[in-house]
Amino acid sequence: MRLTAEGLAAARGERALFSGLGFALGPGDALVLTGPNGSGKSSLLRLVAGFGRPTGGTLRWDGKALTEDLESYRTQLHYVGHQEALKPALSVVEMLRFWADLAERPLQDPAGPLSALGLVHKASTPCRFLSSGQRRRLALARLTVWQAPLWLLDEPTVGLDDEALGLIAGLIERHRAGGGIVLLSTHQPLPLQDARSISLADFPPVRPLVTAAW
Repeated sequence: MRLTAEGLAAARGERALFSGLGFALGPGDALVLTGPNGSGKSSLLRLVAGFGRPTGGTLRWDGKALTEDLESYRTQLHYVGHQEALKPALSVVEMLRFWADLAERPLQDPAGPLSALGLVHKASTPCRFLSSGQRRRLALARLTVWQAPLWLLDEPTVGLDDEALGLIAGLIERHRAGGGIVLLSTHQPLPLQDARSISLADFPPVRPLVTAAW
């Protein structure tokens, strides 16, 4: 199980974002993406999730380009973006069971996942009554029921206090201890042991040469 990027380049519309990006992640690894707004962190995560194609370079999973078997690759990952994707009328535990059923992993005991994210006391609360931080934690709780080896997390710490940050860090560390891989973007430091970090500002896009008209 290995995720690699080689000479990766990306663009949003006609705007180039980054180029020459490379990394290799194996079991237990975590890579934190940093950089200013607009540098391409979300775009990179979406590329790794298979939601688009890079303008240059290659992404590989276990040595194979993602495009070789994208459907199979997607069963190996779980992506959590900016949208929590919660149903307002469902309770916290109903939402968790919905995700578990969707993943074809029936949830026998929801107390474990809810405890890991500090949401046991909100189990019967409809999602529409949750605070923004609680909504974020519930969105991340689905990682525990989906059980994919590769986690792609876009700003998982947005709206969280210090206590919640510790819960998220613990969740990630347990996933890594079990051989999982984590690629995430964040503006807030997370206490992750031996996590690597790269700034997309260090991989500026290649500018096309402009020749004078005669």
